[in-house]
Amino acid sequence: MNIAGVQPGLRIACQEVVELVTDYLEGVLEPEQSAEVEAHLQLCEGCAVYLEQMRETIRLLGSVPAQSLSDTAQAELVNAFRSHKHRPPDG
Repeated sequence: MNIAGVQPGLRIACQEVVELVTDYLEGVLEPEQSAEVEAHLQLCEGCAVYLEQMRETIRLLGSVPAQSLSDTAQAELVNAFRSHKHRPPDG
């Protein structure tokens, strides 16, 4: 428990983990924030699965420069991510 009495991993919501996953994977989060994401991943199977899906996507695709995508493709990707973020985790 921390000073506020909230268990590590519960101080951050799934929505925040989704929003931070890229920075987490790139290792640019502050150490405290990274630790909180890691604690959350230990408690939340849905977020852990999402993180693994992102890792697999990166592994398979590498990187795609945004400027190489058409405006339509960029809009479709943004819509797909927004739709995914608003779905409840499986399980």
